[in-house]
Amino acid sequence: MKPKAIRGMNDVLPEASGTWRFVETIVREVIESYGYQEIRVPILEQTELFRRSIGEVTDIVEKEMYTFLDRNEESVTMRPEATAGMVRAGISHGLFHNQRQKLWTAGPMFRYEKPQSGRYRQFHQIDVEAMGYAGPDVDAELIIMSARMWQELGLSRLVLELNSLGSLETRRKYRESLVNYFSAVKSKLDEDSIRRLEQNPLRILDSKNPDMQELIADAPIMLDYLDDESAQHFTELKVLLDAAGISYSVNPRLVRGLDYYNRTVFEWATDALGSQGAICAGGRYDGLVEKLGGRSTPAIGWAMGVERLVGLFEECGGKAPDAGPDVYIVAVGQAALVRGFEISENLREAIAGIRIELNLGGGSFKSQLKRADKSGAEFALVLGDDEVAENRAGLKPLRTDQDQASVALEHLAVELAGRLRRNEDSGLDHRSADQDPVSTAKKQTGYTRA
Repeated sequence: MKPKAIRGMNDVLPEASGTWRFVETIVREVIESYGYQEIRVPILEQTELFRRSIGEVTDIVEKEMYTFLDRNEESVTMRPEATAGMVRAGISHGLFHNQRQKLWTAGPMFRYEKPQSGRYRQFHQIDVEAMGYAGPDVDAELIIMSARMWQELGLSRLVLELNSLGSLETRRKYRESLVNYFSAVKSKLDEDSIRRLEQNPLRILDSKNPDMQELIADAPIMLDYLDDESAQHFTELKVLLDAAGISYSVNPRLVRGLDYYNRTVFEWATDALGSQGAICAGGRYDGLVEKLGGRSTPAIGWAMGVERLVGLFEECGGKAPDAGPDVYIVAVGQAALVRGFEISENLREAIAGIRIELNLGGGSFKSQLKRADKSGAEFALVLGDDEVAENRAGLKPLRTDQDQASVALEHLAVELAGRLRRNEDSGLDHRSADQDPVSTAKKQTGYTRA
């Protein structure tokens, strides 16, 4: 019997991983351009961390977490989200003591959900958090940062929705109002809503059941219950977004599925990916650090689903640069193969970041040249007995009609770097020159890739 992947946990094959890497690189560069630093936190955490942070009465904690006892009979959980782990790390290492932190992380998360397009049991997120900032300015920065990502990736069909959940006291009063309203129509509620009514009534507003939408539409509105300070915070946020030219709509029904949110919440969504339209979502969680044992620390963040982001990138016509080599070395014969290893390492030393594939497994000149062409390389570097004897190599362009040239090995690095540079400058490079990962070359070659 052939082994197979666990349901809802997918392989990312080579033809897709290049797109993932390209998208993730753009996102990382934008995040770090705003002064955020990477932190890496464990996949496994104590189960109690998520119960205290996410909330006991949430679908994640009640139904979806991968939880088990380790060999010490301690309950541990594979992280269903990243914020709790980042806050735990900050408390553990004293990162919030009279400090402000701007952090980001990325990696797999795990939830036992029904697998469907855009929703998997192992999924990947990029998570950005700002701790120690109380004002609406950082809320605006995080939203503007995400808008810049869409611009850099060439994404369209994204809309931004905002809401404010107010303070803890605001939520308490609003919660009472919701309980009174939904209790009066309890006979019309579905099973999930009845369960949530006494424990977490705000989650009823997040119901996707079509039969519940009319009831939800008539429910009390959170914005009517905002305290003055939260209302002012929300107003100032909108002023900042207006000044930055960020379009948005206020959605008074927008809530987050995790208990720790307060004040600003937001979501970027698209209609291009079917029912799983949320691409990036987040908000404030000013009480979470203190709740988990740290000092009172205002905080805000967002999480972005990589699978959905990549899907939207492709839906919008995005294409990652070709990841093929710059040069494919055709080496016919044992002496040529030995020399090919030497040349390939010399070129890697001379031209920073150059991509070179050396033919392995033998083959005739014709078959190796076919492999070179299939690889997507710009040039084939041809080595045979004559070239080895003369300390020369044939330099054959594969993407233009130029003739093959014979180049002395001592001049090969400079010649090759110059040709690659000219191809980029003339727009003949088969990859996108401004996005190719080859970045710098040693001064003697004069070859630089942006």
